[in-house]
Amino acid sequence: MIYAANFKTNHTRKSTENYIEDLQRKLVDKNEEDRVFIFPPLTALDAYEGDFIIGAQNAYPVESGAYTGEVGVEQLAEFNINTILIGHSERRDILGESQEAVAKKFAFFKEQGFEIIYCIGESLEIREQGLEAVIEHLVSQFEGIDTTYENFMVAYEPIWAIGTGRTASVEEITMTHDALKKVVDKPLLYGGSVKGANIAQIAAIDNVDGVLVGGASLKTETFLELVLH
Repeated sequence: MIYAANFKTNHTRKSTENYIEDLQRKLVDKNEEDRVFIFPPLTALDAYEGDFIIGAQNAYPVESGAYTGEVGVEQLAEFNINTILIGHSERRDILGESQEAVAKKFAFFKEQGFEIIYCIGESLEIREQGLEAVIEHLVSQFEGIDTTYENFMVAYEPIWAIGTGRTASVEEITMTHDALKKVVDKPLLYGGSVKGANIAQIAAIDNVDGVLVGGASLKTETFLELVLH
């Protein structure tokens, strides 16, 4: 299983250091084959060492240059970071990243050899139109994406289940993941209000290869509930 913690705009450099120090002490009990990813805010990135991978929540598709407020490969390389989230619904919906921009970012970081967690998802309005409409919408989010790239995984996040406390049903996750696996044969993570109370049920679903976690990842103890379940 893959466990990815997305801190979003939470934690400071100091609290991230404390979190990772505490996490590393307890990761000795995890399954050896499981992989753990941590995505802190940009200001808290560092060359942390341990049984986990540190990634960037976002970066601009450049080595360096005149892009005020952005971070490029040069800054990530300082901390040996070569893992990135791309396509998260919050960047698409709140910050206005188009599919074209997302695809450009994917292509750039693919060329840099980054490991990419590529996010897709649908709104409640689309979900209510039925599975066929959902899959059509999700597949459209692979436009311009090289799905043959070996070093990436897909995170399916129903937007209506992010931070709402509502989790997609086992049936909804199963049907969606089964359909996606036929389109893109890559590791497939589920994200959307994953927590200790439902991790065992979600992890047991066929074609769920891991989870991308927001709120439940912000405290070491609640994230460990998932990793060590």
